[in-house]
Amino acid sequence: MGRYIGPSCRLCRREGMKLFLKGTKCYGQKCPVEKRAFPPGQHGQIRVKLSDYGIQLREKQKVKRMYGVLERQFKRYFSIAQKAKGVTGQQLLEMLERRLDNVLHRTGFATSRHEAREMVRHRAVTVNGKMVDIPSFPVKVGDVVQIAANRNGQAARMKDNLDRTKDRPVPAWIQVETAQLKATIVRMPQKDDIGLPIQEQLIVELYSK
Repeated sequence: MGRYIGPSCRLCRREGMKLFLKGTKCYGQKCPVEKRAFPPGQHGQIRVKLSDYGIQLREKQKVKRMYGVLERQFKRYFSIAQKAKGVTGQQLLEMLERRLDNVLHRTGFATSRHEAREMVRHRAVTVNGKMVDIPSFPVKVGDVVQIAANRNGQAARMKDNLDRTKDRPVPAWIQVETAQLKATIVRMPQKDDIGLPIQEQLIVELYSK
């Protein structure tokens, strides 16, 4: 499967906001978005008025990059959201939030979604007691996500990560037990739990053309 291997901070600058792709660096003064609040490239500081299509495209790119999924996978999520009961945009965000790598990021077990995917791929995470190595695995209400702390020095790594992310709020749809390195899904995520300005209706309009 393809993946983006370029500079993560350029993506944040391109979207004009922090997407929290670099872990604790995004919360400090060294964040490039704080230093250079304009798009990257030779013509980044030139003001350009976007068309309606351009605004919709930028919103889609922002969400896609924030969750670390590529275009083909994002389109599949949208297709499923269209067929599901409820509002399409909200269903799309719910599916993205329910990804296992996102859960690890939200709980503070991983400082970024990229690190969370690495942990899952290295078989350091269990769901309901069973090893899961698929970052896009969708959690559901009642699922228990736990770190296998005895594998590859995970105990020390988790202690360091939890210390780095202790000031990061945990969304209400996840109940975390830090001592046991365990998180329980208590309800489905909602848009208000994301904590970032996302206009999902623009994405729906883009794909509906």
